[in-house]
Amino acid sequence: MKSVSFNNTVLRDGHQSLAATRMTLAQMLPVCNLLDSLNFSALETWGGATIDAGLRFLNEFPFDRLDALKKALPNTPHMMLLRGQNIVQYAHFADDVVEAFITVAAKHGMDVFRIFDALNDTRNMETAIRAVKKAKKHAQGVICYTTSPVHSMETFMKMAENIVNMECDSLCIKDMAGLIPPRVAFDLVSSIKKRFEIPVIVHTHETAGLGATTYYAAIEAGADSVDTSIAPFANGTGQPDTTRMLALLENHARKPDYDKETLHQIHILLKKTYNELSKFTSPENERIDNDVLTYQVPGGMLSNFRSQLKEQNMADRFDDVLKEIPVVRKALGWIPLVTPTSQIVGVQAMLNVKFGRWKNFSPQAIDIALGFYGQTPAPVDPEVKKIAMEFSGKDPINCRPADLKSPQMQSLRQELASKNLPQQDEHCVIYAMFPQEFEKHFQSKNPPPGSPPLPAPTPLSPAIAASKTKTLALTINGKQHLVTVQELGNS
Repeated sequence: MKSVSFNNTVLRDGHQSLAATRMTLAQMLPVCNLLDSLNFSALETWGGATIDAGLRFLNEFPFDRLDALKKALPNTPHMMLLRGQNIVQYAHFADDVVEAFITVAAKHGMDVFRIFDALNDTRNMETAIRAVKKAKKHAQGVICYTTSPVHSMETFMKMAENIVNMECDSLCIKDMAGLIPPRVAFDLVSSIKKRFEIPVIVHTHETAGLGATTYYAAIEAGADSVDTSIAPFANGTGQPDTTRMLALLENHARKPDYDKETLHQIHILLKKTYNELSKFTSPENERIDNDVLTYQVPGGMLSNFRSQLKEQNMADRFDDVLKEIPVVRKALGWIPLVTPTSQIVGVQAMLNVKFGRWKNFSPQAIDIALGFYGQTPAPVDPEVKKIAMEFSGKDPINCRPADLKSPQMQSLRQELASKNLPQQDEHCVIYAMFPQEFEKHFQSKNPPPGSPPLPAPTPLSPAIAASKTKTLALTINGKQHLVTVQELGNS
């Protein structure tokens, strides 16, 4: 019997779900040699929120990070999460932008493209899948698992058929909120494996405490791979820990062989990183939370949402906002909660709590209500659709949203040229998604002539100079360097 294989998510979903996507490239590199030696079936290194967060908060250009990780992890396939026609943003883009993004990502070393649509509207996955196939890379089609009165085994099997018909190389059951019970996972995996000849991967979170046992059931049913992470960037709102999953599979005929000592070394290194990111972590994200079974909030959203509510001085309304999420979701056609819909529904729930229900309507929620994100699983509440039309002055659409988009690459190139910014395809696609952050990044690298120099660093006070230090091992361009870092406190 063939062993199940593990994908590892620690460099993407692990810190997205537990540390608001703030792990830097410098914090990743020390564990890369060890990760690469374990022979995971894939390492998730890019995509999801990492491209936005890396550029916005860490001033890292996304393709530079990918290049560095590909060099540091040369032996394991790299995997990214791609939001179909949204790429890694919240809005839909023209087909030529989606195609260009995938082409350059493949050129920079991305191997496996995990492609989903937040509404499970497979029309929004077609362009990305074709582009991946054209680049001769691995196209993995995704079913976003959720529960509602309109989601059933029949609807998921119909979507699996669509994914197979689009000639995907594999199929992923993506349970972004950790909702799928073990028996349901067993039945769904079994049904897909019996009907179709396609590798099946299962992705879940431990948010509600179901994750590891759900994986066990999926493995029993014949799943080819499951996604795990490495503690402390595991469990809670993240994926089940790799070592823990190996223990659950002890004496199982399909147990894989991943070196436990190497995993332990990675765990020790990552504990330091987790402590360094304490501003973005929370004990709330580390525990089992049964409320997710009611509110269906994904792990990555919970981690970021707590931070966002704190910034809005609404931390004390967290439970109220959670309770509003199912109300918004039902009104918008029982949409799955996965990026970007999870964030859109979360923002609208926050607005409803703060200003009164539907008194303030976000532009993105309006677009979902009017069809500009695709076909919702159920009809949008007629009254909510009417309010959306009144707010926006727009009429609903029924076509594939990208059919309304004109090609963008040429105009993007011209716009970048007019601003004296680089114009390669890598720059065009990132600028299309994050224009302000892109400009800020390159202006920081190349300040305009005559701009004031950056201020000199402030000398350390005697108290700080006497503070604790720690030595870290950093791998830069394949070479390991020991560096001493001073603890500056929380000021």
